[in-house]
Amino acid sequence: MRLRTLLARLALAAGRPVSADALIADLWDDEPPAGATSALQGLVSRLRRALGDAGTVELVAGGYRLPVAAQDVDAYRFEDLAAQGRRELAANRPEEAAAALRAALGLWRGRALENVQEAAFARNSAARLHHLLAGAAEDRFDAELRLGRHAEVLADLGAAASEHPLSERLAELRMRALSAAGRQSDALAVYEEIRARLGDELGVDPSRALAEVHLALLRGELDRPVARVEAAPSRLPARLTRFFGREAELRQVAELLEEGRLVTIVGPGGAGKTRLSLEAASELRDRVWFVPLAGVSEPAGWPTPSSACSAPPTAASTTTGGSSRPPRSTASRTCSTPAGACCSSTTASTWSRPPPTWPNSCSYGSRT
Repeated sequence: MRLRTLLARLALAAGRPVSADALIADLWDDEPPAGATSALQGLVSRLRRALGDAGTVELVAGGYRLPVAAQDVDAYRFEDLAAQGRRELAANRPEEAAAALRAALGLWRGRALENVQEAAFARNSAARLHHLLAGAAEDRFDAELRLGRHAEVLADLGAAASEHPLSERLAELRMRALSAAGRQSDALAVYEEIRARLGDELGVDPSRALAEVHLALLRGELDRPVARVEAAPSRLPARLTRFFGREAELRQVAELLEEGRLVTIVGPGGAGKTRLSLEAASELRDRVWFVPLAGVSEPAGWPTPSSACSAPPTAASTTTGGSSRPPRSTASRTCSTPAGACCSSTTASTWSRPPPTWPNSCSYGSRT
């Protein structure tokens, strides 16, 4: 146990030296044994062996030190991220605030310094960290509510309020979240609950800020932030080079996609069919998936036109069962949207005759 306590004490110093007298006092709570200096040296030797290559305890002019920076200690990383989130929130940048505060809260695994609570320094440090934790959680709730994410934080807000029943800020945030969810009666009940609790346990009335939120709620003047719709991530391959020209072809593909569910771009190998289809797909307002299809040399198992856009096919999606002579080998790429529109490309030189036109679809030959 004292080995963990020694490590925690040195880690909390974040690279600063700690004198032998201070370590003895912290390790034995001002009741050091006879030969405390020798006992401390023995603990330091055991800690060095336990750490191995992960680090070592150095003996310097001011005492013992663990060569770590503040950013290597999760307690200090948490404090930095929580402070950053608070600054972003004060500057009305809720997106950045929420990201920093989520990262700060994600560093926690149980209670702070849980394994060394017997030491007085650990109890004091843990109490301070838990106070900062409660503030960071409130800041995160505030940031999420400003982003319109009331439905995502309502349950966590209720749990936090149960843990801190006298927190007026949590009560205010719960009232805002419930109001945004259309639960005005529940929001009013939260105010009445904390008003009664404050009066019974502390003999005080709610703060002016909380009373103003209550009044705005009664008048129907409480702001209801609208949830922000986050852009869906792109499923298209990254384009490593810029795309020049072919404005006319891009316009024609876009027009054809408005008219039909499928647009096939045909042309010789290397003409830029896949790149043209990717550029056309990137302009679509819907979410887009890129499906690379393998080459096919046997007609068995070829997909039907309807299945080509609805499920991952096992063959190129640019032929139909009605084709009298399937291609020897077709390299194909397909970009599809949830609405069912497809933009595919195929190498025309592999066809023994011009590719057939599918029902309710359009074909388009690319130019080099």
